[in-house]
Amino acid sequence: GQHLFSSNAICRSVDLIISSKGQIELCNQWLEWEATVLQICFFFFFFPTSLPQEGKRNLLVTSALPYVNNVPHLGNIIGCVLSADVFSRYGRLRDWNMLFVCGTDEYGTATENKAREEGLTPQQICDKYHAIHSSIYKWFQIDFDYFGRTTTEKQTEIAQDIFWRLHKHDFLMEDTVEQLRCESCQRFLADRFVEGICPHCTYPEARGDQCDKCGRLINAVELREPQCKVCRQTPVIRSSKHLFLDLPKLETQLEQWLDKSTSTGDWTANAKQITRSWLRDGLKPRCITRDLKWGTPVPHPDFKEKVFYVWFDAPIGYLSITANYTDKWEKWWKNPDQVELYNFMAKDNVPFHSVVFPCSLLGAQDNYTLVGHLVATEYLNYEDTKFSKSRGVGVFGDMAKDTNIPSDVWRFYLLYVRPEGQDSAFSWADMATKNNSELLNNLGNFINRAGMFVTKFFDGCVPVMELQQEDKKLLALVGWELQQYIQLMDKVKIRDALKHILNISRHGNQYIQVNEPWKKIKGEDTERLRAGTVTGVSVNIACLLSVMLFPYMPTVSQTIRDQLNAPQSIISTMLQGNGTFVCALSAGHRVGTVSPLFQKLEVDQIEALKKRFSGQQVFDVYYGDKVRALKTQKADKAVITAEVTKLLDLKKQLALAEGKSPEPAPQKGKKK
Repeated sequence: GQHLFSSNAICRSVDLIISSKGQIELCNQWLEWEATVLQICFFFFFFPTSLPQEGKRNLLVTSALPYVNNVPHLGNIIGCVLSADVFSRYGRLRDWNMLFVCGTDEYGTATENKAREEGLTPQQICDKYHAIHSSIYKWFQIDFDYFGRTTTEKQTEIAQDIFWRLHKHDFLMEDTVEQLRCESCQRFLADRFVEGICPHCTYPEARGDQCDKCGRLINAVELREPQCKVCRQTPVIRSSKHLFLDLPKLETQLEQWLDKSTSTGDWTANAKQITRSWLRDGLKPRCITRDLKWGTPVPHPDFKEKVFYVWFDAPIGYLSITANYTDKWEKWWKNPDQVELYNFMAKDNVPFHSVVFPCSLLGAQDNYTLVGHLVATEYLNYEDTKFSKSRGVGVFGDMAKDTNIPSDVWRFYLLYVRPEGQDSAFSWADMATKNNSELLNNLGNFINRAGMFVTKFFDGCVPVMELQQEDKKLLALVGWELQQYIQLMDKVKIRDALKHILNISRHGNQYIQVNEPWKKIKGEDTERLRAGTVTGVSVNIACLLSVMLFPYMPTVSQTIRDQLNAPQSIISTMLQGNGTFVCALSAGHRVGTVSPLFQKLEVDQIEALKKRFSGQQVFDVYYGDKVRALKTQKADKAVITAEVTKLLDLKKQLALAEGKSPEPAPQKGKKK
């Protein structure tokens, strides 16, 4: 029942009943419908599926909270929310009790600066971009149980409670630290808003907290040639008193927990490696406060002008978002014996989820559920470069819909190139190739042929099947591929599991080609029987594929089941056992209307899209519009100047790349 009705759907039904009672005539039909809905509501009220259940595997799934101040690109989407969605959908197929939560990370300097750029308040920025994120994930069919946000009373309540518990157990310490302050912007610079040369590997774009190239932690004052990312001025060093999480004091507890979690849970290799490197270097106290206005307030009277640091505060958002979803949130988050916690993220978020956040919860000493399975991807690049919103390079979440390529195809390709063991790259040419070969010619071709044979040769009814050794061999091979799929998905090897779906359809296509049912249907009774067996076996394999595809391509999965008129029960029968394949569509089962599932991506279409997202033509318009908007909003002069400088610099870079003079040609009527 839990997958037929969502809690939102139930609430909408109840709203409908309440709003409609005074506007309808009471009749038996209405009363029967109303009683049915109320029975469902009664069931969900007293037996909520959002809580852990005795005797079931209870999985709490989170994906790293996306920053609210920008639009996610394809790399952001595959790195956390899409990967977590696939695993959550798979878990439901396996009849595990799942709760999948996420939300926007809304506090910190990133939000303050974005608000300043757009001439809005921080809350207005959060409201605007939370809606953008929600819309993007909805289009990509990311099926959260709840997508919340961190700017809530629950966030303040829970974060401050954990803070006071850490304080009570003496895991906090005070210290005066040197910080970078931008005199031009008149503010201390948060870690991610200062940039410079890494002191360890000399990477020129290291952030003030971590280097993306070597992965080492950095204190912002250690950066060489630091720059304020807002105005590009050189900041100065100033002193400020702050609170620190005493990580060295928690190190023994952390190591004991990590030994158990990494040995029994499914941690990706990079998650283990990054965590070990932190411990190898020795833990140091970690500052958890910042000199900002926009954030969760520190409740300590000596630090009332400060807010919590985003990496102390943001992971607590998982708890507060769950608390906004259900008031019994502690049954998930303070229940380590019953609940398995899966965290999905990109590799740069690992240390905060494997060291800092667990230390906060261990130090709070309140029986918190800690991560048992930390799943981290590497980076997805765009063609041969990085995604860049400012340069118009790459596809961002709000642009994918405008390509007229279905979201299921986007999901398929991103999961096909998911950076599981190493960095990978999105490529338009490769996307077209995979769509045309794997989806259209392999998967779609097999499923369409199987369904069409039933319609064309057997009046729309699955024929009688008399299995021969060849058929049994195929079914055994399909069963092996299914078992591999289950084993890999259980271990969150999402990309590798997808290959076994495609292998099955390849086996099916080969089986059809060898047996040629379109010829045998014209022969004697034995040949017609053989054509029927091949058709029946093929359409049942197509039915299996519809179930296996559900985590990856939910719309295509449902379309296949609709075309085959497959009963809902096939979902539970095909993946909840030991991986043994059974034919769910028996002889006499009537299929629906069969039609092609995929469309070819043409060369000229792909070339146009590649050019459109290459940044060659859009950055000038983007920055020109941005500067004009800032002037209209009467933004600070320093912000406008910084954007104009970026625009002029980019124009020079493009001119040099095209072999032209970087200096603009003199305009008529104006002095040189």
